[in-house]
Amino acid sequence: MVKYYLKSEGRLRELEEAQPGCWVNISPPFSHEELEEVAQQFDIPLDFLTDSLDLDERSRYEREEDVRFILLNSPILNENEDENDAIYITVPIGIILTLDNVITISAFENPIIQLFLDNKVKNFDPSDEKNFVLQIFEQNVYRFLTCLKKLNSKRNLIEQELYDSSRNQELKLLLSIEKSLVYFLNSLSSNELLLLKIKRTDFLQIAKDEELSDLFEDIVIDNSQAMEMSKVYSDILSGTMDAYGSIISNNLNITIRRLTLITILLMLPTLIASFYGMNIPLPFQDNTYAIMGIILTSLVLSATTAWYFQRKRMF
Repeated sequence: MVKYYLKSEGRLRELEEAQPGCWVNISPPFSHEELEEVAQQFDIPLDFLTDSLDLDERSRYEREEDVRFILLNSPILNENEDENDAIYITVPIGIILTLDNVITISAFENPIIQLFLDNKVKNFDPSDEKNFVLQIFEQNVYRFLTCLKKLNSKRNLIEQELYDSSRNQELKLLLSIEKSLVYFLNSLSSNELLLLKIKRTDFLQIAKDEELSDLFEDIVIDNSQAMEMSKVYSDILSGTMDAYGSIISNNLNITIRRLTLITILLMLPTLIASFYGMNIPLPFQDNTYAIMGIILTSLVLSATTAWYFQRKRMF
């Protein structure tokens, strides 16, 4: 689905056809034929469009004559219902700058693009391509930071539940969070390299504009902060899972030891009773009170053994 937008009088207006200075947004569903038509209409390489749909593409930029292409990785909520999958995944957003238009494309409905469509970004104007691209970068970093905070809050809630019960469900959720953090860490690292290269080569041609340069510098700093947060949260989560693994293993060892000690205590009366159950002459077998003596002896031996185990702190 290809739509054209232009901002006038502070409101984003949808156009019936493209015109200079408008924003061209390509969102699902769309066909390969539509992409070919867009490539021909705006005289851009088809690879710039198709590469933006590949989930395995890393953040990068290219230039072909007067057309500039930027590929940026962005976080979205994973709609897969499998509990073993990551809660968030990262997908690419393609930004194509022609002489007259800004084109964005993504294989998924992206919340960052939706912010611009809902006109929730201040001072947003698609005709100002430099500021528009920087605002996409900025909102992308904010999205990462927001998702990281949500993941950390979810991790804290799961840890509280694990204090009361060490169930597989909570551990699976922690694993899903860990997968999300791995996606974030890789994407943020790739995005940081992209931003630094754009800054070094002045790919957006903003070096002479002090206001845009300062904004771009803030974006680079915020992206580095998000990457550090991902590393810290990932390390905390790895340590938490290792600690819970050790706790579960230790609890299992304690349970097995207690069961072993109980088995020993129950074995002593059984052993004595087994001797007097043999088909051979034994002392006191003709005594009327022999059964009481056997029971008493068994109780004394069991109590003495239990006291010994307790003294050695084995219980």
